[in-house]
Amino acid sequence: MIVGIMTVELYISGATTLKEKRRVLKSIIDRIRSKYNVSISEVDNQDLWQRATLGVAAVSNETSHVSRMLDTVIRTIENNGEADLVDYSIEIL
Repeated sequence: MIVGIMTVELYISGATTLKEKRRVLKSIIDRIRSKYNVSISEVDNQDLWQRATLGVAAVSNETSHVSRMLDTVIRTIENNGEADLVDYSIEIL
């Protein structure tokens, strides 16, 4: 069993309240969950309205499949116009 873990840091320039931040994150998280077979959740910076840290996890029996899934997720997040990608890290276990 191969597990891939990705941490994604986002900057949400249009958010001026936590409510707006939650709306943007809900949209991103729902889109990722519906398209890809991964777990995704906000894991840090919950009290900051313009920053968010998402955790993404994927499981497969092949390292290449996990890597492709996480690369596809990060491209989807990058192409999203609601938040800017600040940084991300991927760890394959």
